[in-house]
Amino acid sequence: MDRDDELGDEPEELGAEACLRLLSTVPVGRVVYTEHALPAVLPVSFEVVPDGRLLLAVRRDSATARGLDGTVVAFQADRLDPLTRSGWNVLVHGRADILRDPEQILRALRSGLRPWTDETDPMFVAVVPELISGRRLSASGHPVPHA
Repeated sequence: MDRDDELGDEPEELGAEACLRLLSTVPVGRVVYTEHALPAVLPVSFEVVPDGRLLLAVRRDSATARGLDGTVVAFQADRLDPLTRSGWNVLVHGRADILRDPEQILRALRSGLRPWTDETDPMFVAVVPELISGRRLSASGHPVPHA
């Protein structure tokens, strides 16, 4: 039995707009970046802002914040149901930059976006999507969850 047989139906490829819409339905994703010349993956709080960028909340002065600023990163989020073996996943590649504009920072603070740690002074990182891909997965005989 190959991997596709285990998953059931063929995955449905999703367009960029559908991917961003799905991303806006979950509060946490994983950012992939380079730390000390090695790949690093970290769960982060995020939101999709109206212009299509992803806004990540990280701890100020953390290795993560330093590793993200001015680099190309990958970001992945999903919603999977192990019982129905269905769900979706989205992968975004793009450039990450620390927000420095006071108005954008204030807007991010007002949105309530915060790192998972108890951080009173978070740093926000904007990721401009350059490549967006996603798939909706469904096992035979089970309904596909839609956002």
